[in-house]
Amino acid sequence: MIADSKKEVQQSLAKMEAVFDGFFQWLAGQYDPASGGFYYAKSSINDHHFKPDIESTAQALNILLRNDLVKDMPEAMRKQMVDFFQRKQEKTTGYFLDENPLMKKDEVMVHRAINYSTGSLNKLGSTPLFPLPLEAKSAPDYVRTPETYLEKWRSIDLRNSWRGCDLLATSCVYIGEMPEDQREPFLQEAIRYLASIQDPETGLWGEGSLYVKISGTFKLHTFYSRFNIPMPNTDRIYQSILTCLRTEEAVDMCYIRNPIDLLSYMELPIPEEDLKEIIEITIGNMKKLKRDDGGFSRELEHSPPAPNVAQVKKGEFYPDMPEAVHLGKGLVEGDMNASTQATLIRIQCHKLAGIPVKPIKNARTFYTFL
Repeated sequence: MIADSKKEVQQSLAKMEAVFDGFFQWLAGQYDPASGGFYYAKSSINDHHFKPDIESTAQALNILLRNDLVKDMPEAMRKQMVDFFQRKQEKTTGYFLDENPLMKKDEVMVHRAINYSTGSLNKLGSTPLFPLPLEAKSAPDYVRTPETYLEKWRSIDLRNSWRGCDLLATSCVYIGEMPEDQREPFLQEAIRYLASIQDPETGLWGEGSLYVKISGTFKLHTFYSRFNIPMPNTDRIYQSILTCLRTEEAVDMCYIRNPIDLLSYMELPIPEEDLKEIIEITIGNMKKLKRDDGGFSRELEHSPPAPNVAQVKKGEFYPDMPEAVHLGKGLVEGDMNASTQATLIRIQCHKLAGIPVKPIKNARTFYTFL
């Protein structure tokens, strides 16, 4: 039975490859050689309201990296992408910001842009031009002491776990900038606080549907993994993930990616029958979000025009929700956010199965489409 299940998992993973037909032609079409960046969706390209943005460009670079394509990148393209990220950095504050003025009002986007930009520059063999916010003394006041940081965390509303935990996790970007000897007291406060608010029965944080709480927990795993801290109650999280996959509908690509990423991070032994079921559910959900243009949508009905507010659905309470930062028109089309997640899901499923992963078939055609 175990051998049969292992074979079935391998067969499922082989079938997953068909989901990526036309993918790299779509990806190449999102590149803007004039700026060195990538657009969020096709509907963004010929509309003057939209420009290539930090998140989409970093996500595209991650796709290239996962498929062993960065080493083949033409030098002119590499330089253009480096220039793209370096131009986004403000000299005085050290922050990386897109042109849309609404981005500054969303803490998550501002914090994530630091990680995306510095990470991308590193992958491209470069560095930021200016000091980052902590060194530039432009970081918010709450980073002054572990106590003020904790006060900030306690103020974050977790009635939508996904959004709240995103605010918690991304705020740790400043801890990441600290020298190691200064960082430790901040980490200890964070560890104690998160332990105090974790649900001991489910292993999850905050409120909302199971998928919303698992997505919030996924956001927090980025904190634990970044600082090499064991996440508590992973056995409970595993059972919550199984229940969620079996009982709730995955209406968002994040709902497909987040459980798989959590399982990969936790490195728990997964019974073959469970693994077979998890991968089959995952592939079935991915197929529903594949679009005719070759990319993947974030949501079943369409690609959200403003992915920064996609976490909070109509009718859900979140008092500090920022204004929408529109990156596309919200059509039934592929978008970069979902598409980068699809490539990561593929890798993590192979990892869970203990099967080496190769680049997606026809990945090397990417540069021929530029």
